[in-house]
Amino acid sequence: MAKKILEMRSITKEFPGVKALNNVNITVNEGEIHALVGENGAGKTTLMNVLSGVHPYGSYSGEVLFDGQPCRHLGIKDSERHGIVIIHQELAMVPYLSIGENMFLGNEQQKGGRINWHQTYQKAEEYMRIVGLSEDPRTLVKDISVSKQQLIEIAKALAKNVRLLILDEPTSSLNETDSRNVLDLLLRLQREQGVTSIIISHKLDEIAYCADQITILRDGSTVETLDNKSSEVSEARIVKGMVGREMTERYPSRSRMIQDDIALEVKDFTVYHELFSERKVVDNVSFKLHKGEVVGIYGLIGAGRTELAMSIFGQAYGSKAAGTVSIDGEVVKLDSVPEAIRAKLAYVSEDRKGSGLILSNSILHNITLPRMDFVAKKGRIDKDLERKTAEYYRESLGIKTPTVEQQVENLSGGNQQKVLLGKWIFSQPDVLILDEPTRGVDVGAKYEIYQIINDLVEEGKSALLISSELTEILGMCDRIYVMYKGKIIGEFPAQEATQEIIMNCIMQESKGEIGA
Repeated sequence: MAKKILEMRSITKEFPGVKALNNVNITVNEGEIHALVGENGAGKTTLMNVLSGVHPYGSYSGEVLFDGQPCRHLGIKDSERHGIVIIHQELAMVPYLSIGENMFLGNEQQKGGRINWHQTYQKAEEYMRIVGLSEDPRTLVKDISVSKQQLIEIAKALAKNVRLLILDEPTSSLNETDSRNVLDLLLRLQREQGVTSIIISHKLDEIAYCADQITILRDGSTVETLDNKSSEVSEARIVKGMVGREMTERYPSRSRMIQDDIALEVKDFTVYHELFSERKVVDNVSFKLHKGEVVGIYGLIGAGRTELAMSIFGQAYGSKAAGTVSIDGEVVKLDSVPEAIRAKLAYVSEDRKGSGLILSNSILHNITLPRMDFVAKKGRIDKDLERKTAEYYRESLGIKTPTVEQQVENLSGGNQQKVLLGKWIFSQPDVLILDEPTRGVDVGAKYEIYQIINDLVEEGKSALLISSELTEILGMCDRIYVMYKGKIIGEFPAQEATQEIIMNCIMQESKGEIGA
């Protein structure tokens, strides 16, 4: 019989005006990978924050048992002493410190009250090898990819003698190849070192690939725990448990009414890195977007998709931009973000917390921020009009909150994403550039966001969709451009595109590069 390593019994946690967890129960066996799934706001992260001491003992009710003993963690240090280590969705790396310094930050290798740097880098190298990294541990974190940073976070956990590893959306920022590498590492750590893992993810194909058990939460309560090896477990059953209803399709249908008129055209666009001004990040790119059309841009991490989008949007990224941007057939010069907004462009950032939203402000202020002139009279903000506007978007976008005065930081990821969409829809754009619009969002909220996009293009607006999820690109787009190292290397109508064709396009380009 499997040994229980963790039991959380009748966990209830309340925030002002919200019961985030209501009598939640979960049991995790030693040596298993246990998935925790549910819609945004279901309570997954809150439950793990209770376990790890982010929400300390006394701030919740219920009982936590680890190895059969009661745990009353008052902070992260308490849980780490038990071997419980959490890796949050937003990676906690200090970019201008080295890999070795980051790995032992707060867990310094000391001798006689002084840091032993030789031991720091030696041990960092040892743990990096375990997770499959060969970088010099003296490399600054800012100079390595996000996928490698994720592996370093796992190496950092191993350096703390981890027994129970908690990963909150560990692959949300990764492409499919890098995501699979992280999952394979978890399986290897389980097999070779007996590490128990709890993984929170919205990617159900990844859950099916690696999990032994799956616990479903909905509205802060436990729905059920499923044995992933059972033939009765299916993706449809998991989704029904998460959203409380059958979902027969992932992508809503749309009336294709693509017009001949070109809404946005980019020609011979080249942009250089914002710091290393001799490095091209966008290399002679040309594409067009018709009115009423959703066009996808797909590429692996480092392809230059985000850099392209931001540089078009008022040169929000890069230096020495060259080429032309035309809107409705007229060449425009967009030297700033306000100019781009006035030209009826909108950019939904991939980083909603860092550059998309002001987390400490209310929903109301976030939504009206891009065009304050729309809610002003005689140069002064009309508070009633501002509130009426925010309430309209709260209702029409299905933002789950009792009031538009709620601070955005207190919303779930899916609801934050809806606020971000509402903010830019309010600016009344004709062209929306959507950069990873469903990152870290559950299947139910994804469907709602897809429907919002469809409604906008059916009105004659246009959308440029950037996504690392190839299934999302194929499910939503009318045409697809493929990027590789700053260049457009392929264009496919949706009816001709498949995963195999698009990935083969990238592979052929990389082979040609090696052979050149």
